[in-house]
Amino acid sequence: MVKEKSQLAAVCGLLFLGAALSAAEPKTELLWPDGAPGAKGAEAKDKPTLIIYLPEKPNGAGVVICPGGGYGGLAIDHEGHQIARWLNENGIAGFICDYRHRGKGYGHPAPLQDAQRALRTVRSRAKAFGVDPSKIGILGFSAGGHLCSTAVTHFDSGEAGSKDPVMRISSRPDFGILCYPVIAFDQPFTHKGSQRNLLGEDASPELIAGLSNEKHVTDQTPPCFLWHTWEDKGVPPENSVVFYQALLAHKIPSELHIYEQGPHGLGLAKGRPGASAWPAACIEWLKVRKITSQ
Repeated sequence: MVKEKSQLAAVCGLLFLGAALSAAEPKTELLWPDGAPGAKGAEAKDKPTLIIYLPEKPNGAGVVICPGGGYGGLAIDHEGHQIARWLNENGIAGFICDYRHRGKGYGHPAPLQDAQRALRTVRSRAKAFGVDPSKIGILGFSAGGHLCSTAVTHFDSGEAGSKDPVMRISSRPDFGILCYPVIAFDQPFTHKGSQRNLLGEDASPELIAGLSNEKHVTDQTPPCFLWHTWEDKGVPPENSVVFYQALLAHKIPSELHIYEQGPHGLGLAKGRPGASAWPAACIEWLKVRKITSQ
């Protein structure tokens, strides 16, 4: 009898483990099933995707994740998959946007088109994803932070006459999480590589100004959480500061953390004095905003 109970417990344990692993297994979908706008071919690099991580115990919030990489690549592990799993641990659905960039042969507007498509997709299928359509945000690191800042300052209510139902949905994020973001272009503290990869070598002054996003915060910009480190030499903290100042000027309720120690590209910053506090601070901010109660 004891042996049978032991065997039953083992089987139940395996079933539970299998269910847990299944729940944590991400699903990848094409962002543009009928082909991305401006696609230069039909290879994998021309087909941006959405990598979907759904939590076992959802609280209704969802976040589109934009990894960094200077608009020339994607740091998709520590600024993508690790972030999605962290969000899931806190009951938040994570959606990694594997967007087009210069390394795949694309500059502006492809990254923004993909990020906006990701937001529209999540909102259009909110019920299926277990997400509240009014609690969908966007999170980005470094150049992905610039993409995040672009999404929170350049959005639309949807294309009412589009034949594609997803394109009829609003691309406005309900909140932004900007992690050591690139923000300002053509400044002494600009990350020149990101600017060059996104806009090219000979971008017009109008295009440069149009995507220097501290200049485009309005009263409609959603609340944002920003963090940076004082020691960041790759993307200096002035980027976060100027964006936060713009948020203050427009009375957008937001939060800024500048930790003293740590280089660029920290991701979750585990084991880093000071900076390792940002994930918990971010979750607390989401609670304050009533985006999540966990």
